[in-house]
Amino acid sequence: MSEATITILDGTQLRSIDLSLSFSDRSVTGAQVLDLADSSVSSSLFGIALSETLRSSALNRIGFHDIVAFRRSELTRERASEILKDYVAAIADGLRDDPVVVSILDGNNLRVFLDDEDDFAMLAETLFTDLDTEDKGKIKKSEVKNALIHMGVETGVPPLSEYPLLSDILQKHEVESSNELGQAQFAEVLQPVLQELADTLAKKPYVFIRSIKVANGAQIKKLLADEKQFSNVIEKLWQWQGTHKEEDEVTTLQKIRNYFEKEWRELGLPPTEANDAMVLLYDAIFADIAKEKCGSISEKNQVEKLAKEILEIFVEQLEASPVYYDCDPK
Repeated sequence: MSEATITILDGTQLRSIDLSLSFSDRSVTGAQVLDLADSSVSSSLFGIALSETLRSSALNRIGFHDIVAFRRSELTRERASEILKDYVAAIADGLRDDPVVVSILDGNNLRVFLDDEDDFAMLAETLFTDLDTEDKGKIKKSEVKNALIHMGVETGVPPLSEYPLLSDILQKHEVESSNELGQAQFAEVLQPVLQELADTLAKKPYVFIRSIKVANGAQIKKLLADEKQFSNVIEKLWQWQGTHKEEDEVTTLQKIRNYFEKEWRELGLPPTEANDAMVLLYDAIFADIAKEKCGSISEKNQVEKLAKEILEIFVEQLEASPVYYDCDPK
């Protein structure tokens, strides 16, 4: 089946939006600035609401730590305009460091099936077979709802619980019935339901936030640019090596890899548990380093230099080819 495409909200969508003040008053409150910013940002991000964490972090980035006090503050138009731009830029920076992954369901995925008779026939047959659990060759008409649930967001159908228009479409086509349908009849009922759903989504797309993270190198770059934070990481790495005295044949490079795989969240790395491709990425990077670093590495400053070099290579690789992984890999 065709899968819903994903879109990465990494802040680039906010870099060029119009942030002109729409107020005629000489003074503007902080609340007005935030409301205008949130509205403008949401419109540019397909209508999704900003998380409170992202909004608070953006305000902190530009020096405002008390949101309540800021909302009550009175600002000149010039100052309000300046803060508005800085706040949106801070939100963009936050999304760059921690992108949001969404799927935009606009009906196009459904039309892939609807515009090709063979594709639709195969889809209907697959759904019918899955729903005909008793292998009777008949299913109730009400199973059309379950067919849509079975298709899911990956094929362009919004969750029934979050998209009330889908319930309206089902009611309109009177699928809540105990009448039994054969495979051909099921396909005849399903087709107009999907057609209307595709038309509805084309008018107003549904944006589905995915439970997927993106490793694009931004968090590693942020770590490397913060001398204090990076120094703390090296200290932890150095101490960890001291408490994990493996066999002599285990090199310092392998110990660094073991630590990187263990503390991937802190470092901004993708987890090797995500899939085999991640293991291959680590293998390739550490293999290349191993070819160059053949000598003994025993001093802390040597370990720091090596760890930094490896992380910089990860940045290059992830900037060129960002990695997507489940938020909670096992």
